[in-house]
Amino acid sequence: MATELEVAFKSAQELIADTSKLVRVVLSGRRRNMTVPYERIDIRPVLIKGSITLQVAQNDGRITTTKNIEVKDFAAGSYLEMGYANILVEHTAGALTIRITKKGEALIHEEKGAREQNLDHDRKKSRLLEASDPFLIEVGISDSEGRVKPTRADKYLQVEEFLRLLVPTLNSAIEARHIANPTDVKPLVIADLGCGNAYLTFAVHQYLRSINMPVHVIGIDIRPESLKRNTEIAKKLMIEKSIEFRAEAIDQTSITSCDVAIALHACDTATDDAIAWAVNGGAKLLLIAPCCQHDLQTQMNQVPEPWNILTKHGLMKERLGDLMTDALRAQILKLLGYRTEVIEFIGGEHTPRNIMIRAVLTGAKADQKDVEIYKKMLSDWNIDPALASRINLAI
Repeated sequence: MATELEVAFKSAQELIADTSKLVRVVLSGRRRNMTVPYERIDIRPVLIKGSITLQVAQNDGRITTTKNIEVKDFAAGSYLEMGYANILVEHTAGALTIRITKKGEALIHEEKGAREQNLDHDRKKSRLLEASDPFLIEVGISDSEGRVKPTRADKYLQVEEFLRLLVPTLNSAIEARHIANPTDVKPLVIADLGCGNAYLTFAVHQYLRSINMPVHVIGIDIRPESLKRNTEIAKKLMIEKSIEFRAEAIDQTSITSCDVAIALHACDTATDDAIAWAVNGGAKLLLIAPCCQHDLQTQMNQVPEPWNILTKHGLMKERLGDLMTDALRAQILKLLGYRTEVIEFIGGEHTPRNIMIRAVLTGAKADQKDVEIYKKMLSDWNIDPALASRINLAI
């Protein structure tokens, strides 16, 4: 007798096979104890030279690669069985959603309602942020004629790439129900920690609103002049009801919680303040791009053999300290129930600080082996990460 999951997969395959009605397929999330090749896969029918072909867009969290597969060669079953926990199949008459729980059970939801099929295969990459957007002019990235200033080109690309990582990660977290679906009554709360001139704060607010996602964005920075400047811009753009700013230290802010915490190049242990505040406030999603960091470098005095071959050179010691700091941050988040990745979010030619820590709260219990690895790292190197003390990590 077929299991409920097998029946659901069969229904999904039948819907996918009918390309005259198929709108799109989305695969995201990861089933327990399974590894998936991409963070998200989007599949949709496109019309090429008069024939229907299936376009498969595979996103690894940083870039999206696309390929076209002839319908007769497309093996829907192999995609469904790759190990994804969330499967959405939309067709012109409705949608089928399959969510696979940690116990391997299938939660199936069918929804009726007309959907439009778009067979356009034009894959021309467009900017998420048009240079002429009024907020880019107001924050100083673009000039008065809507052109990106040469001196702000790298910052523009950093913000753009940050958004490209945020949006699919956020959508996946919502689809997996790690984050509640935002509504006008209860919008998604996003905190930008150490927001500075609020390039990213405004970008996240404006872009998510442009795709009709209800949001309330909070920018936190210790400098009063940042509060004054950013608040004036928000009022000028007439968005002050859904974006606000606080002149407060991250670890002393009056804001107590958020759904999503972001930080772009918060210096040194300010990154630890940001992560600690987010964790203590129960944030479901963190996207943190660290900046300069010196915390562990000053502690790297007891170096276990044979690692002193690296630390005897100042430059290499500095880089090793950076890597160890971010590796331990990621490990601590994992121990706290976050699914954590450390990725490159932009090319090194635009900024040497191009690492991002991406963490989604799943509530998974810490594996004892991971605990022992963390403890051994601290013992061997005789170090005490700033983040551990800020969250009172007890393991």
